[in-house]
Formats: sequence, structure tokens, C-alpha cells
Amino acid sequence: MFVIIADQIGSATDVDRVGGALDELVTRFGTAYPLPPERTAGDELQALSVDAATALETALHLLRSPHWRVGLGIGTVRLPLPGSIREASGPAFVAARAAIEGAARRPTRFATVGAEAAAARGEQAGALINLLLVQRARWSEAGWQLHDLLESGLTQAEAADRLGVTPQATSKRARAAGLRIDTEARRALGALLDDVSATVERTAPEGGSA
Repeated sequence: MFVIIADQIGSATDVDRVGGALDELVTRFGTAYPLPPERTAGDELQALSVDAATALETALHLLRSPHWRVGLGIGTVRLPLPGSIREASGPAFVAARAAIEGAARRPTRFATVGAEAAAARGEQAGALINLLLVQRARWSEAGWQLHDLLESGLTQAEAADRLGVTPQATSKRARAAGLRIDTEARRALGALLDDVSATVERTAPEGGSA
């Protein structure tokens, strides 16, 4: 499983952003979470996912804002799941705690830690995700606008019409941001993270965890 811990940066001198972030996550990914994401400390939230793509997109969504650092832990979680993520436990939560501590030392504000047999491969996956984040940091506002429209299901031609620009201008914008590469990279990273998680599951002791 995948545990995401997000910590608000500079919360002592900023407004509380946890509630708004939780609302966004529930609206966007709510049905994909086996337990609702929750505030687990004053300026911290946690989310749990069985699906790598959901875990990755959760992290990327939070990191789009400069107000968050994010740690992704990969490992087993004690079963059966409790009623609240605040009561859940297992190596994936320990890995996520180590990851959020590592994220504080990275310019991308993100780190991944794999528990148990996934330690080395979790680190490798994190390095690739950080490359993706560096690429995204170069996007212009126009690039993000086009990304959002395409992610909503519009074609490039439909996005051009929505933006009031020519299809040629939209294609140029997509190439400048590397949007196709970003989509392909996220798909590949989801598959890699699923493989890392499967390694954990294969090597975990039988019973009581997943």
C-alpha cells in the first residue's frame, strides 16, 4: 500500500491550509481511498491508497502548491483497516514518516521511502519522481492551463477553442511544456510504484497486513 504524509510549510505564520487540501483530495480522489484522508496533526494530513496511480497523483496535486512538502511511503499496512487513518499502522506508515522527514531536505519538497524489501527500489522510484517534479517546476501558467484542460478529457483542438487560441499555438504550448512526456512518465511511474508495492506484498509475512 501507499501512505502519503503532507506537511504544511510555514504553518506558524500562514493560514491553516489543511482543511482546504483535504476537501480537494476528497473531491478529486475520494472514492479511490480505502479510508478518508484526515488531518493527523495540527499542520499535517495523511492519505492511504492501494493504487499507485492515485498515490502519485495525490502527491503531485499537493506539490503543485508551494505550501506543502510530501512524503510517500510504500509498504504493508496492518489489516483489517480501522475506521480512521489516524488509527492505522504498519511499515508503510513508518516509511512515510521517514519520507516526509527526507522531503524537508529536498528542493522538490518530496521524498519516497520503501519499507522492508522495497527500500532500494523505493529510493529509485523517488529519484524519478523528483525528475518529473523538476520538469514541472519549469512550466508556465499557460502550460498548466493546457495541462488541466487536457487532464479534464478535452482534446487539444477543444482545449484550443476553450483558450481562444489556434490549434497550432496549443500544439506549441504542449511541446514547450512536454505535456505528452509528462503523461507518459506518470503512467510509467505508476507501473513502477505498483511493481515496488508488489515486491513488498510478496515478501511480507502472511496474514495481518496488505
